[in-house]
Amino acid sequence: MKKNGYACRIGLLLLFLAWFPLSASAEIPEPADRWTFAVQPYLWLPSISGSLSYGISEGGGPNVDIDTTNILESLNFALMFTAEARKKRWSLWTDVIYLDLESSGSQVKSINFSGPGGRVTVPATLDAGTNVEIEGIEWGLAGSYTVAQGKISVLDVLVGFRYFGIEAKTDWNLSGTVSGPGPGQSFARTGSISKREDLWDGIIGIRGRVGLGSGKWGIPYYFDIGTGSSDLTLQGAAGIQYRFSWIDLSLLYRYLYYDMEEGELLQDVGIGGPMIGVNFRF
Repeated sequence: MKKNGYACRIGLLLLFLAWFPLSASAEIPEPADRWTFAVQPYLWLPSISGSLSYGISEGGGPNVDIDTTNILESLNFALMFTAEARKKRWSLWTDVIYLDLESSGSQVKSINFSGPGGRVTVPATLDAGTNVEIEGIEWGLAGSYTVAQGKISVLDVLVGFRYFGIEAKTDWNLSGTVSGPGPGQSFARTGSISKREDLWDGIIGIRGRVGLGSGKWGIPYYFDIGTGSSDLTLQGAAGIQYRFSWIDLSLLYRYLYYDMEEGELLQDVGIGGPMIGVNFRF
């Protein structure tokens, strides 16, 4: 709940930052009546906090704390870009991320067993080494409308969806077997398990840019919130940007959060870190 409240405060702050300079400008020029396009390859280097829950399988299902503090050491491959098509005040925007990473610093914290009253969670014995492989695709697609545009600042509202497909595999090595609550229930000292999850969530949000000075420097911002497969998902980003005639250079901090029901693969996962991008406008 603390994370959710913090995220709402960030969203309100971004709304204020966007509204203030726009309201101070009486001139709201109409965007050009032609199609314009933009493509931005970028590099996002987040740390991932949260856990994976493999439910209840034969012999018990592990709950695993994820540790990817050093994303560069964990990363095997990544592809990240955004693209936009705009005409007048309407635009169609998409964001694509593919990540393939591996973490040897993760840890099995507990085991799920089936009991007479349902799920029973038993703490794990000392973890002697757990390796997690994660392959994931994030795809966002949204339509947006420019509600205000000043000389150097702009504010869009957006509606769309976000897809997050993740496949996780965990290899564990414990100091001993873990016994369950029932007769004959035990979780092996070593083993491997994998699971896939596909999340579809509708989102609403804002995005834009607050111009500074002459407008070459500015503060780009983005915030969305949604639900669907997840109880709650939200994403926010803000930073600094410099504009050339047809290229933008941006440095931002970006955060993505998923709050899931108990028993789902992802459990309170937060993904946040610096992001650098080069946006080509044509």
